[in-house]
Amino acid sequence: MRTVNCIKYKQPLEGLDRPPYPGPKGLEIYQTVSKKAWIEWTNHQTMLINEKHLNMMDPSSRALLLEEMEKFLQSTEYAKVEGYVPEKK
Repeated sequence: MRTVNCIKYKQPLEGLDRPPYPGPKGLEIYQTVSKKAWIEWTNHQTMLINEKHLNMMDPSSRALLLEEMEKFLQSTEYAKVEGYVPEKK
C-alpha cells in the first residue's frame, strides 16, 4: 500500500493507485491526495454536476469543477449542495 501525506486530512493515508488525470495536475493529485479524500471529492463532484446542471462539454463548467476541487481538497470554503445533509457514521 502506498501512502501519501494527504493535503485534506493533514496525515499519512492510503494513496491513489494511479494519477486521476493526465499531466502535471494528475501527478500533483497522485502525490498529495489520499484515496479517501479523492473518493469524497468524486462523490461531491457528482452532486455538484447534478445540482448545478453542469455540462461537462462546457469549458466554464469544467473550470468551475476544477476550482471547487482545489477548494475541497485544501479544506477551504467550497460549494455545497443545497439541502444535502451527510449521513452520520
